Amino acid sequence: MSFYSNSFEDLLLEKNHHSLWITLNRPERSNAYSIGMVQGLTEVLKYADRDKDIRVIVITGAGKSFCAGGDVKAMREQTGMFAGGPNELREAYQAGIQQIPLTISQLKTPLIAMVNGPAVGAGCDLAAMCDLRISSSEAIFAETFVEVGLVPGDGGAFFLTRLIGFGKAMEMFLTCKKILAPEALEMGLVTKVVPPSELRKETEELVSHLEKLPPIALQMTKKAVNHAYENDLSSHLELMSAYQGITQRSSDHFMALEGMIQKKKPTFKHQ
Repeated sequence: MSFYSNSFEDLLLEKNHHSLWITLNRPERSNAYSIGMVQGLTEVLKYADRDKDIRVIVITGAGKSFCAGGDVKAMREQTGMFAGGPNELREAYQAGIQQIPLTISQLKTPLIAMVNGPAVGAGCDLAAMCDLRISSSEAIFAETFVEVGLVPGDGGAFFLTRLIGFGKAMEMFLTCKKILAPEALEMGLVTKVVPPSELRKETEELVSHLEKLPPIALQMTKKAVNHAYENDLSSHLELMSAYQGITQRSSDHFMALEGMIQKKKPTFKHQ
C-alpha cells in the first residue's frame, strides 16, 4: 500500500501524477489546526519531499475555508493544543505547530497554497509559508492573533514580513483587519486571484507547468532563492557554484538541451 493511501487525522491526500494534494479536513471547524493535523502535515510534507516521484505539493482546505488557524473553542476550554500551564504550552508549541514552519523551510519541493476561502491567523501564516499562492476571489486573509489576545506564535511574522514587507506585515498584525483577495494580490500576498469555479483548474495548470520543468534544477533554484534572501553574496556564490556543478552534469540538463535543439518536449527523470 502506498504511503499516501494511509489515513491521517484531519487530512486528505491525493497523489496525481507527480503532484501531491493535501487537504486540511476539519470543515466543521473551518479547518482549524488540531494536534493530529499538525503531526500529520509535518509527517506527510517530510515524506513527500523525499519522494522523487513528487515534484509539486499543494495545500488547500475542505469546504468553504482554507484554514482558521487556532481552534477558538479549544483555546477557551484549554484542551488539545491549548492544554496546560505556560511552560507546558511553550513546549507544546515547540514540539507541535512550530514544526510546520521548520519543516516547510527545509522543503526542496515547490509548495503551493490553493486558498479556497478564509485564511486566518495561523492559516494566513500557512499560506505565507508556501512558495506560491493561488487565491479564490472570495478568500480573505487576516492576522487576528492580537484580536484574541495572542501573538503569532507559529512563526508567521517571520514569513509574512519577508513576503509583503515590514510595513504591511506590521499593519496586518497590529490592526487584525481583513484583507480581501484583490488587495492581497496588489500587496503581493497572493500570486493570482481567480473565481472560485476556476480555482482548481488554475492550480492544476500551474502544477502541470512545474511538473514539466527539470526537477533537480527546480528544487535547487528554490533553495538558491531562499539562501540568497538570508545570506551574504560571498557565501551565496560559493553555494551556487556547487549547485551549478550538480545541475550542469545532471541528465535532466542534457535532456533539456536536447529538447531545445530537437524542438521536442523532454521527459525528465530526476537524475
